[in-house]
Amino acid sequence: MRSVSELSRRFQGPRVVLRPIDPDADAEPLFEAGRDAAIWDYLPYGPYVDAEELRGVLREQTASEDPIFYVVEVDGTPLGIVSYLRITPEHGVIEIGHVWFGTPLQRTAAATEAIYLLARHVFDDLRWRRLEWKTNALNAASRRAAERFGFTYEGTFRKHQIVKGQNRDTAWFSIVDDEWPQVRRGFEEWLAAENFDENGAQRRTLEQCRR
Repeated sequence: MRSVSELSRRFQGPRVVLRPIDPDADAEPLFEAGRDAAIWDYLPYGPYVDAEELRGVLREQTASEDPIFYVVEVDGTPLGIVSYLRITPEHGVIEIGHVWFGTPLQRTAAATEAIYLLARHVFDDLRWRRLEWKTNALNAASRRAAERFGFTYEGTFRKHQIVKGQNRDTAWFSIVDDEWPQVRRGFEEWLAAENFDENGAQRRTLEQCRR
């Protein structure tokens, strides 16, 4: 297993680029992408009153080494944020979290590709053992996303945290290295150009491709 220093700081696929945050350049487009207040319901921060407030948070995130934050960029436009966190190289364990996709990114192939690129790096490049996804147990959209991506539900930690003054029960999900070949095959078949018709509609779901 490789060390945390070998975590990539940039990923690129056919549809999406994940790269380090540039607070000065990224604050305005990210603020525009994240105007829907519902995006922030289950995150420990946001929504923001203006781009300048978001820029301050982005500066803090840029300085962080755990989590490591990435801008999700499509066609040159920053549309969201993802991160690696709880990085534990001695056990080969890492989590994807602090995920927020702006309205134009939600439910797109680019969003799925972003998660695939992060997962592929963990298992194929680093040869780590376990990738985690944790979410507020009330966050039905995040739970559905985890299962769609191929994560397995492991249980709920009750009264795990207090977020924005509210109790948070945390639902835990994971993919382990034994499962990754099947999960990877599903991602790759779903993301293939031939899985989409001339209007961009999927021919098979990600779950169908994985099966």
